[in-house]
Amino acid sequence: MQPQEISCLITRDNCQNKPSQLLAQASSLSVATVKDAMQKGAVWLVRGNKKQRLRRASKPLRPDDKLQLFYNPQILEQQVPEPSLIEDAGDYSIWFKPYGLYCQGSRWGDFCSIHRWVEQYFLQYDQQKPVFLVHRLDRATSGLLLLAHTKNAARLFSEAFAQGRMDKRYRALVKGDFSSYEDWLEVDRAVEGKVAKSRFRFLEGGADRSLLDVQLLTGRKHQIRQHLSGIGFPIVGDRLYGNGEADGIDLQLQSVNLSFRCPISGSDKSYRVPDSKLLRLSEISSDV
Repeated sequence: MQPQEISCLITRDNCQNKPSQLLAQASSLSVATVKDAMQKGAVWLVRGNKKQRLRRASKPLRPDDKLQLFYNPQILEQQVPEPSLIEDAGDYSIWFKPYGLYCQGSRWGDFCSIHRWVEQYFLQYDQQKPVFLVHRLDRATSGLLLLAHTKNAARLFSEAFAQGRMDKRYRALVKGDFSSYEDWLEVDRAVEGKVAKSRFRFLEGGADRSLLDVQLLTGRKHQIRQHLSGIGFPIVGDRLYGNGEADGIDLQLQSVNLSFRCPISGSDKSYRVPDSKLLRLSEISSDV
């Protein structure tokens, strides 16, 4: 079935009907299918100047409301890899985000995002914690992610990331022999017209591939991937800036360390990916 974008205007004549019934009629989908899309974040309620996801199939409607269904079966049928909690610090939490999990949803749904997953996780324990993204990882990048749970924490951590007070370290498995660089190699190349700086250091490897320690000095989108590709060491599995399709493997980039002085408590914090999930050269096939 092709994706559908369905809109339904609420009038005095139909405002007593359930949203799931109205959208089923407008889309020719079953009520059960619409309810599933609702739970997965693909249905929106527009009321005045406010637009929000609608998950309750029986929510009372008002005249002049507008229902929107963004139905894409390919998206809604995705399997969601589960993140794992590293630490719940109250005002924020640290998670391991696996490959394939988004940071946030789109109009087509949010059930494949860590944002929604973490909200649901805390609800299991009767904790209604809001979730605020203060930094992001690409869908294809695994590793540590900090999520804020109060507006004040979100503001403070957003400022800390923007001002470079969060030490973020990555590991990347790249094609080629990086061992000739005996110390940190700093790359200062603009990304989309903005200043972008990264540092790379050889950890181990051979003639065909190398495992690198990576430090971000700025936080542009796809910065690490663009910088490494630009200097001739594309990341294994990179389908945007390398030869990922031919590699036949997921993107080999991971956020492995996050260190900072907590802007709330003032104490020094440091988090590391658990050894069982850490990106290692020895675990990647030699014929990649």
